[in-house]
Amino acid sequence: MAKLWLSLIVLILISVVGAGIYLMTADIPAPSERVEKTLSDDMFPQ
Repeated sequence: MAKLWLSLIVLILISVVGAGIYLMTADIPAPSERVEKTLSDDMFPQ
């Protein structure tokens, strides 16, 4: 039973480290869609 828990912990640790390495090295582009929103004058105090 101890070997099962040890192998499960090692598998989770490898997955977390692998995901971290992927996020550090992947060239993920930033969102480039332009957002335009019209704000009413009532939202700003005078």
